[in-house]
Amino acid sequence: MFLYVSVVFLLFSLRYVLKDSSGARSQVYSTVLISLFLFTAFRFEVGCDWSGYLNQWNNQEYSSFDLALTKTEPVWWAAMDALQAAGLSYPWLNVFSSALFFLGVHAAARRQPDRLGFLVLLFPILIINMPMSGIRQGAAVGVLLFAFNAFVDRRLVRFVVLVLLSSTVHNSAIIFLLLTPLVRGEFTKRRLLAAGLLAIPGAVALLSGSAAEQATDRYIDSGVDAAGSAFRVGLLCITGAFYFRVLEKKWRVVFPRDHKLVSVGALIMCALVVLVPLSTVIADRLGYYLIPIQTMIFARIPYLPVGKNRKFYSAAPYLGLALVFIVWVSLSQLFYGCYVPYQTWIFGWPDVTRYLY
Repeated sequence: MFLYVSVVFLLFSLRYVLKDSSGARSQVYSTVLISLFLFTAFRFEVGCDWSGYLNQWNNQEYSSFDLALTKTEPVWWAAMDALQAAGLSYPWLNVFSSALFFLGVHAAARRQPDRLGFLVLLFPILIINMPMSGIRQGAAVGVLLFAFNAFVDRRLVRFVVLVLLSSTVHNSAIIFLLLTPLVRGEFTKRRLLAAGLLAIPGAVALLSGSAAEQATDRYIDSGVDAAGSAFRVGLLCITGAFYFRVLEKKWRVVFPRDHKLVSVGALIMCALVVLVPLSTVIADRLGYYLIPIQTMIFARIPYLPVGKNRKFYSAAPYLGLALVFIVWVSLSQLFYGCYVPYQTWIFGWPDVTRYLY
């Protein structure tokens, strides 16, 4: 537990020390990015889903590449088959998924005025929960971040292809196809309404498909709840409301290029709270895809003319996330059972293992 709190403290302190030096932040960014990749990719028997994905890996060993392509998430299963064909062991699956995640993060970070701030703010929630645990969705998040860039660039075909690719890793990403009518054109209330009406047939198709049926079986009818979902979704909702109340008009002027993406993302953040009574897991799953947009909002506050409260608004995300993280690791038995102790195989295979590989 102390290790994770120390990492958060180190990352946030580094950003604070370099707050007045954008050049130094850019130089340090690459080192931090590689370090976080190594920290997540080469962990060993760390993360709540370690055994679950090990079971998937073992199942694929008795299957074939052709059968992998018939699965609901064919790219994910095909990737496991390819790694096994190369003679690699299960921990390399974590390297593969972390690589996809951090490639997407880097693609998004390159467009931020504060790359380092964007990166370190992702650690307490998204990085801990995705590439260090839910690796399949973590990989899908990485691919979807490329899709978000295509959305900003108004590259319609590229956006659709990347969303579809992301959904072949984790089918929950398919929901973002509903944003297709908004890729081109300006962000206005009239256009948003029109896009919403155009999205209705797509929503009906998605909700009547096999992915929706599977989600219903897994997350609604099963009675399964996501631990901490209410807090994560609540934070997203607060962020969305704050964006529209304080930042949106300023963002439109200072950052017009990605104003549409952030505004749409903030709207979805606010809407997620409606899903919590239906299924905390579904709300949580969708929320993870929005955390990069939330983090964009957090990291760019210092660049917006928010008046005399600028310093407070700029510091609040760091202080708030640090507080949430400390409370989480201190009170959650699940965190202790999943992430403690931290082990790595980057320097060699551990002498004692809990599973057979």
